[in-house]
Amino acid sequence: IEVAGPNPRGDPIINGDEDTPYSACLKFSYSKTKKEAEQICLQANGELLRNGGQLATCALRPMYIYGPGCRFTLGHMRDGIRNGNMLLRTSRREAKVNPVYVGNVAQAHLQAGQALRDSQKRAVMGGNFYYISDDTPPVSYSDFNYAVLSPLGFGIQERPVLPFPLLYLLSFLMELLHIVLRPFLRFTPPLNRQLLTMLNTPFSFSYQKAQRDFGYCPRYDWEEA
Repeated sequence: IEVAGPNPRGDPIINGDEDTPYSACLKFSYSKTKKEAEQICLQANGELLRNGGQLATCALRPMYIYGPGCRFTLGHMRDGIRNGNMLLRTSRREAKVNPVYVGNVAQAHLQAGQALRDSQKRAVMGGNFYYISDDTPPVSYSDFNYAVLSPLGFGIQERPVLPFPLLYLLSFLMELLHIVLRPFLRFTPPLNRQLLTMLNTPFSFSYQKAQRDFGYCPRYDWEEA
């Protein structure tokens, strides 16, 4: 999803689609390299192959992916245990996103791959990107962690430890420290401005185009996921 944004201004998208106009303005390597890879993939659509055929490509943009063994969920669980079984709140309640279950992402890849073998569907799909979500209820990242981990006895903070502007300033200072120490010490700051903006920007998308063009339909509902 970081191929799409959010941008540094934190402009929101609520139930957007592939035609929703948005100025992404990607500044961090993680997002920029994802975007470059997607462009290479889509531009390769229609390239001639040695056997005389043509390469068929599309790109899938899943939302935040969750599922068994997710290292992000396990990390939040670890931090919650250290905080007396209280999950840390890093996102505002109103910053709703729509995470997607890993099994449904896998389903989308299989269906897209099969559809690209069909000449009629390939003519529609080739060179296009698709947002992949499911029926997971839109919530903030922090409240999603709480929804998944509350059955294990975790609570969640009512509000972030510090106001957003102060957290943004601290993130900027950590980025500067990272640059200064890079020749001597390799470390990853626990927070940066892009991550903080992502956690606090409403950013959700529909999967209707994927459903229409290649028959994507989530295999697992929210309760099962």
